Amino acid sequence: MLELSPAQRRDLRAAAHHLQPVVSVASNGLTESVLAEIERSLKAHELIKIRVYGDDRALREEVLRTVCETLGCAAVQHIGKLLIVFRPKPEEKKPAPKKAPARPTGGKAAPKSAPRRPATGTAPKRPDYTPRKPGAPATRGTRGAARVTTSARPAPRKTAPKR
Repeated sequence: MLELSPAQRRDLRAAAHHLQPVVSVASNGLTESVLAEIERSLKAHELIKIRVYGDDRALREEVLRTVCETLGCAAVQHIGKLLIVFRPKPEEKKPAPKKAPARPTGGKAAPKSAPRRPATGTAPKRPDYTPRKPGAPATRGTRGAARVTTSARPAPRKTAPKR
């Protein structure tokens, strides 16, 4: 049976707050199929909620103790008909990285490719911005939509500064 410190238990309770129960223990009690489902859920999620139907508190505590002893998990919380249990995922062994083939010794090294140069020239003009004649109404274009013309506003008058 796994033991948790109070700080770990507090953090796990906070993490389990939004979880929904994934396993239900009903009138048949804690059967082999229910234990197998709890085992699958712990392998997938580490932290799960279990709902135990029934009004007998002693029965719920017995279910929690049995689950923890049988599956090697830690009891995080028992509140009402919900049990929260935790078991860390076992660390998977990663395969050793493949070694690169050895380079042949002797001879000349392969030439390095030349660095890429930026493209020359100017960027293509966007079709949204077309030149307009002076005095013509201004157009505002958007890609893929019809052009919308707006009324031309007269230029503001320049006045001589007041002395």
